[in-house]
Amino acid sequence: MNNRARYPPGIGPGRGGNMGGNPNPNPNPNLYGRNSQYHQHQQHQMQQQYVQRNPIHNQQNHQQQQQQHHHQQQQQQQWLRRNQMGSDDGPTKQAQSSAINSSSQDWKAQLNIPPRDTRYQTEDVTATKGNEFEDYFLKRELLMGIYEKGFERPSPIQEESIPIALTGSDILARAKNGTGKTAAFCIPALEKIDQDKNVIQVVILVPTRELALQTSQVCKELGKHLNIQVMVTTGGTSLRDDIMRLYQPVHLLVGTPGRILDLTKKGVCVLKNCSMLVMDEADKLLSPEFQPSIEQLIHYLPTNRQILLFSATFPVTVKDFKDRYLPKPYIINLMDELTLKGITQFYAFVEERQKVHCLNTLFSKLQINQSIIFCNSVNRVELLARKITELGYSCFYIHAKMLQDHRNRVFHDFRNGACRNLVCTDLFTRGIDIQAVNVVINFDFPKNSETYLHRVGRSGRYGHLGLAVNLITYEDRFNLYRIEQELGTEIKQIPPQIDQAIYCT
Repeated sequence: MNNRARYPPGIGPGRGGNMGGNPNPNPNPNLYGRNSQYHQHQQHQMQQQYVQRNPIHNQQNHQQQQQQHHHQQQQQQQWLRRNQMGSDDGPTKQAQSSAINSSSQDWKAQLNIPPRDTRYQTEDVTATKGNEFEDYFLKRELLMGIYEKGFERPSPIQEESIPIALTGSDILARAKNGTGKTAAFCIPALEKIDQDKNVIQVVILVPTRELALQTSQVCKELGKHLNIQVMVTTGGTSLRDDIMRLYQPVHLLVGTPGRILDLTKKGVCVLKNCSMLVMDEADKLLSPEFQPSIEQLIHYLPTNRQILLFSATFPVTVKDFKDRYLPKPYIINLMDELTLKGITQFYAFVEERQKVHCLNTLFSKLQINQSIIFCNSVNRVELLARKITELGYSCFYIHAKMLQDHRNRVFHDFRNGACRNLVCTDLFTRGIDIQAVNVVINFDFPKNSETYLHRVGRSGRYGHLGLAVNLITYEDRFNLYRIEQELGTEIKQIPPQIDQAIYCT
């Protein structure tokens, strides 16, 4: 058996603190089967005492003890196999155990698993405790969806969050962009839903419409073998269509706070049976723009609801909300450093009028798979997109003042690789996960470190390598220094030639 640590949900040491397991460190005989190591240890002690009391029988019993020891070893191996499968102890279960083991291999062999991603990964996602998804005793249908999504084993944030979320505890979790936070809350949410009850049982709140679409898609893909109805609702779409959809069964609702609150106040979205509220990009959701809506929404939930907050950054403003609504949250902090290990950061010192020329040089010299280029205003996004197109490069743009249908189409087409470059505002910084993006360019340098962190986190997704290039004017120089200090990172001057190995492997 693999000797890596395996814990039932909520038991065992974790980086985040006490996992709420059994406080008594002494072995609990009820946790051990009759053939367990603990039981064998007691038997061995008794045998030793017997041998000491009866030295005459030593030689006669030696052969018998060897046979007994061999028999015990066989039993122990059977127990370990049963324990790994999570089956009950006892000799009557041995045949069943081996049958389950073979059927377990059968269902895995029949899955439609995508080709493995062989790109290099950093320890942001590989520094795990060695758990497997099967260690969390998830429904087989959910495991099938997880493996068919291409997930092989849990990332660090998933290892920490999934077992705790399954125990019903509130969670406040910090982890870097692109390390698997979405699956860290979607998997326990799908596991805890009772598909026989046609009521909303989980609400996932996100700050932007694109992130809502992306998150609902992840839920649908992970839960495709479950009979769970997922609905997404955001502003900018037909309210009437959403009302009609809510008259059909919905188990899991993903959306932006304003639209969900609107539907709840109308009495169409009923949350009295909603036992789990997830807030992704929680720091943004607790900004003055969203917090009033969220606090109103919480009053529609039952008192025994579970709240999960996930983000890469948690400013001081979150503390007041935590004290009021999450009195004893389980805190997970995997942010020993803020920026992703796989992202190399450069700056190029330019004058404002040289920026487009500099961008053209970057396009000709870099090996760009897909790139996202950030500007600080809507007008500059459209102007730059026009310039890039004039230079002869394929380019999309997206910002908050576009029609929602147009935004959805741009997002969908860029994700599917229809275009190499996307120019956007900070609308696109939050949670957007496009695996093919390996270069982020800050055409306009951001004003604060949080925005910078979320922008550069669009590349180097899930532990892969990426490049961030910042175009810095004379006015930006103090901002550059301050952001370096606040994030504890180094942004180096761009060299004449950039080694492809640092962002293309």
